[in-house]
Amino acid sequence: MKLRVPHPLVLLTAGVILAAAASYLLPAGEYERRDDEATGRVVVVAGTYHEVEPNPVNLFDAMVSLPRGMIDAAEIIFLVFLIGGAFTVVDATGALRRGVTSLTRALRGRDLLIIPVVAVPFAIGGVVQNLQEEIIPLIPVLLLLTRRLGFNAMVAVAMSAGAAFVGSAFSPINPFQVAIAQQLAELPLASGALFRIVFLLIALAFWIAMTMHYAHRTRDRGRTGGRAGAGIEEPAEGGDGAEGVRVSDWGIFALVGAAFLLAVIGMLLWGWGFNELSAAFFIMGVIVGLLARLGVDGTTEAYLRGFREMTFAALLIGFARAIYVVLQDGRVVDTIVHGLFTPLEGLPVLASAFGMVAAQAAIHVPVPSVSGQAVLTMPVLVPLSDLLGMSRQVTVLAYQYGAGLCELLTPTNGALMAILASAKIRYEDWIRYTFPLYLGLVAIGMVAIWVALAIGLQ
Repeated sequence: MKLRVPHPLVLLTAGVILAAAASYLLPAGEYERRDDEATGRVVVVAGTYHEVEPNPVNLFDAMVSLPRGMIDAAEIIFLVFLIGGAFTVVDATGALRRGVTSLTRALRGRDLLIIPVVAVPFAIGGVVQNLQEEIIPLIPVLLLLTRRLGFNAMVAVAMSAGAAFVGSAFSPINPFQVAIAQQLAELPLASGALFRIVFLLIALAFWIAMTMHYAHRTRDRGRTGGRAGAGIEEPAEGGDGAEGVRVSDWGIFALVGAAFLLAVIGMLLWGWGFNELSAAFFIMGVIVGLLARLGVDGTTEAYLRGFREMTFAALLIGFARAIYVVLQDGRVVDTIVHGLFTPLEGLPVLASAFGMVAAQAAIHVPVPSVSGQAVLTMPVLVPLSDLLGMSRQVTVLAYQYGAGLCELLTPTNGALMAILASAKIRYEDWIRYTFPLYLGLVAIGMVAIWVALAIGLQ
């Protein structure tokens, strides 16, 4: 009998209940914490773990964590709503469909090239800004593109979200992963960048090549059955979508590109967070709607359609965050960290480094935020690496490859679950496709750590 994973909301609700059960089964414990001026965050203090008064979470309180998870993830949820609304406005102009049609015509006979063409920009987004939730509203467009070329939905997600996650995990500058970890390890920002870029290129080439191989093997299955994706319908032959790109469409594409460029600049230079990104994309959608002569009412209706289509994605993000809320309430998050890292103290350096990767991957299931995981684990691991004579740069690599690559798999990653839901891909099908590639990426990361230790990367 084929094993089928429950509906994503059922799966995440079960995760909340399991987290509540863990609060009864695991001893409660905490690290002391302090304000870190370098990162502007509250970080743990190494060597201060101690048991505290248990605070088991009962079933009712676990259910209360669901709306609390929504509140905790409010900035991300509103980002998804507003970007989703903005791209529904862009789609209402017809520019996206005409652009997809022109692109498929241009690639006739060289269709597989669309995979690196799409994957590289998404990977760059992962490298520079940890691109995740921003991908959700783009999935319908990508589904339309891949269906036109005869590829299935798995290809659409792999060449977008998959490439972005790989770029994030191997990034030399990702502000939410390597930058925070290096600050906490008291390393210069972007140190070891050339080393990371080499393995980033290797990992990305591996991911793209395997995606192209899968797309070639499953070619034309994507054309049969189903819709192009929520919010974007396949145009009839000879309809609006069959036209070439208009001059006005290039202005719309320029506005979309400018919004993404502004988002990157804002995050890297001006300290923008999710709220500023939401505002930028909301403004972009309004300008596009008015310039395309949708009018105020037409633009508003398009936004409302986008909001409706993003509701399920928003729910998944909030439910995933609720798991962490329960573990925090139960005072067992620090216990999990302490229990996973303590056994590494007696291992040889290489084995300890590999153990750090495994431990970081395990921790990422209950702690789905990569930045939150950095401030939780790096202050504990840095003294341990010093004790073992391990380079702090290697400790950062172990964190990146352990936590970052786990983004491809963990069901507590609300963005991943929302992307899969938007593409109508079952979670178990995604795992079946991704897990062998995940193992290959982990192997690349292990080689990178072995080389870093061999050359004394600092």
